[in-house]
Amino acid sequence: MYLLGSALFPVKEMLQDKNHKLQLELRSAENKRVGDITVAAWQMEEKADQRMSVSRLPDSINGRTVLPVDESLTESMGVRIKYASLCKDTLLRSVFGGTMSRMYRFPTTDGNHLRVLEQMAESILSLNIPRQFVKLLLEEDAARVCELEELGELSPCWENLRRQIVSQYQTIILAYQETLSDLSDYRGPSFKASNLKAERKLEFMPTNLHVQRMRVQDELGFEHTYDVITIGAPAAHCQGFKNSGLRKHIQKFEEAKKHSALSSSQSIVYIPQDIVRAKEIIAHINTLKTQVSYYAERLSRAAKDRSASGLERTLAILADKTRQLVTVCDCKLLVSAIQALDAARPEYIASKASPSADSEQVVLRNDQDTLLAKWSGSNSRSSLHVDWYEEEWEKVWVNVDKSLECIIQRVDKLLQKERRPSAGSQDSTPTDLQAGGSKKGDGKRRAFWINPGNISQESLAPSSSPSSSPPPPSSSPPSSSSLSALSSARPPSPEQDTYGSPSAEEAYPGEWSEALYPLLTTLTECVAMMSDKAKKSMVFLLMQDSAPTIAMDLSLQYRRDVVFCQTLTALICSFIIKLRNCLRDNGFLRQLYTIGLLAQFESLLSTYGEELAMLEDMSVGIMDLRNVTFKVTQATGSSAPDMLPIITGNRDGFNVRIPLPGTMFDALPREIQSGMLLRVQPVHFNVGINEQQTLAEKFGDTSLQEIINLESLARLNSYYEQFKEVLPEDCLPRSRSQTCLPELLRFLGQNVHARKNKNVDILWQAAEICRRLNGVRFTSCKSAKDRTAMSVTLEQCLILQHEHGMAPQVFTQALDCMRSEGCRRENTVKNVGCRKYAFNSLQLKAFPKHYRPPDGTYGKVET
Repeated sequence: MYLLGSALFPVKEMLQDKNHKLQLELRSAENKRVGDITVAAWQMEEKADQRMSVSRLPDSINGRTVLPVDESLTESMGVRIKYASLCKDTLLRSVFGGTMSRMYRFPTTDGNHLRVLEQMAESILSLNIPRQFVKLLLEEDAARVCELEELGELSPCWENLRRQIVSQYQTIILAYQETLSDLSDYRGPSFKASNLKAERKLEFMPTNLHVQRMRVQDELGFEHTYDVITIGAPAAHCQGFKNSGLRKHIQKFEEAKKHSALSSSQSIVYIPQDIVRAKEIIAHINTLKTQVSYYAERLSRAAKDRSASGLERTLAILADKTRQLVTVCDCKLLVSAIQALDAARPEYIASKASPSADSEQVVLRNDQDTLLAKWSGSNSRSSLHVDWYEEEWEKVWVNVDKSLECIIQRVDKLLQKERRPSAGSQDSTPTDLQAGGSKKGDGKRRAFWINPGNISQESLAPSSSPSSSPPPPSSSPPSSSSLSALSSARPPSPEQDTYGSPSAEEAYPGEWSEALYPLLTTLTECVAMMSDKAKKSMVFLLMQDSAPTIAMDLSLQYRRDVVFCQTLTALICSFIIKLRNCLRDNGFLRQLYTIGLLAQFESLLSTYGEELAMLEDMSVGIMDLRNVTFKVTQATGSSAPDMLPIITGNRDGFNVRIPLPGTMFDALPREIQSGMLLRVQPVHFNVGINEQQTLAEKFGDTSLQEIINLESLARLNSYYEQFKEVLPEDCLPRSRSQTCLPELLRFLGQNVHARKNKNVDILWQAAEICRRLNGVRFTSCKSAKDRTAMSVTLEQCLILQHEHGMAPQVFTQALDCMRSEGCRRENTVKNVGCRKYAFNSLQLKAFPKHYRPPDGTYGKVET
């Protein structure tokens, strides 16, 4: 029997035709026209007619055995098979589509048969996730520009530097805007074909992303599902590989950074830990400032409603968030950054307000030709100046602490009066306003009355604070303009008759909101001023650090964004399908929220030429997945858009919210339902198998492959050690394999350390370990079309033989059958319009034996 040709058509077109007929061209495997075919649709009159008895079907036709279509393999079966179906399931059909199916039946060693359903589906997330991701990047970089603009007036040298940085950011923002527009306007299929991998408009989309599924039903009727995400190597194809990939780009950037630090004219050079800390401080300030404002408003509402329990609960949260913010702002890095920012103002004068022993004025100026801030005067007092700055900054955050104390004391008095109304004015004596929760100072410190009416009249520093003294009256410090924006703090006097004082409370009995309003206003203003000053100083610190290498930094970041977006899309697809499959697997769910999800990437890239640079890109993109967390939520509706994942966060960490229908969400354990963040542990193993890898092994360098495999081996061992420490073995799936996990890990370690060419045992053992550890699997080559097809079909046959007892004598036939008639053959048509793998006979001689397709299925085609 010879396959003359084939044709593809949507059923929808046939049904829409007036006569329900289509005339189609037949195309050969070489994509040549070999004839025509007519396809017609028929309306069945009675359902009974289509139920033919299986016994009446012939056993063979023209010498070929014909097996009846096995109803247990179709998607229209009962609840058991409908469960987690790509086509029927509410969640999965909202994410995956274009499903292709193939059915097989293979004999087992005990004389029975395995029923196998192979499926391949694309995902709308290939477009949806890049749209969300690019939008987040756009917002993040636009916010960065706003932060730089909000620094205020700077001296000419710093102003020029800021303009250069902003200009670089605006260029990259325009590129993101153009990409977002292109993605929004895209109306093609929901996957990017391999021949479009270098298309600039689609560079954030993963190449040829599909889920490859095998469902196996044994003779007892038990079903097992195996999923692999296939994706073209995540890489910046559009940007090219002449200058290597991300690994070398990052090395060059770090070297340039070190060189710029050594040759920098800045008075302060920050270490990498300071940069990380600065980003953390900005993130904490943004979050905590918003939370303080929110809970201050909640407290005001509770006071208006006279809810005692609401007042207590909200005050506890408000106090906690405020003290967290004070703790974040109480650090020496902030003090030095504030000093550096003040020194960058057009004309900065540190007068006698700074603790100098000289009567001579000390001037810190910005020269026009350098960024180095210099002291002029007979003596240098820089260390004393820093100490003075520490005192001034302490006054700022201490006043936040004091304003919080006033609110706590006032709420306590209001609640006491509510509970003991007969106490009358005895509860309103000033002696009750003793401080109880100050961050610093001795036990004799009192809570101070913060009067919002005195804004911009006096310094906010508490007059009796032992840790800080008021500035000398001769002149104000550099930051006096911002410090004076706050109200003064002083003990309440008997003459005062403002809201919240004892007399005010007697005049307005029960008016809690009026009693708390001025105090909450002052707290909010104090927090706003402290947060604003701290955030600006950290932004300036980051500006100082990034200035010398900003062009290289943003170019590297753009490439990293492209690669990471492709990798992230694949990860989200795998998480959704794994969660759906294991929704009732309590062992997996416990493992998920305890130690996170294992994500194992397999790649077949050579370490030669362009693919070496692709491997560099891919390895960095995979490791960046450690900054991703997942959170499962209940879907707000039942439509498909309600089930789509939502990404939040920034480059320092992304969170992906996965909505589930109510019935599925209810099946989850309490820990996941409560919003626990679920982590990811990515590992990556690569073994090149083509003719270019032969060149690399003989004349080139395979060190990158060795490094990647060794790093991933260490992470895989670490993950298993974590598992053994906190989880029982029964959390893992059962296996018919006689080799235990520790032995498998030992064998994998031996193979990774062995210098053996094209050692595909590494890939087989890593894949089995991943499955045995409840992980998710990914397989990649350059385009996820040819070598990937060989890998996933081989993996399917290995699973059938080792886990389900497929007869070893049919292994080769089963493998050839899947490669010639299975879903992966159709994947070549989807990508390049031809049902042939892009191999030639000479290439295949360099391939390991099990990775060679059957004759007639390969030829010279586009990759």
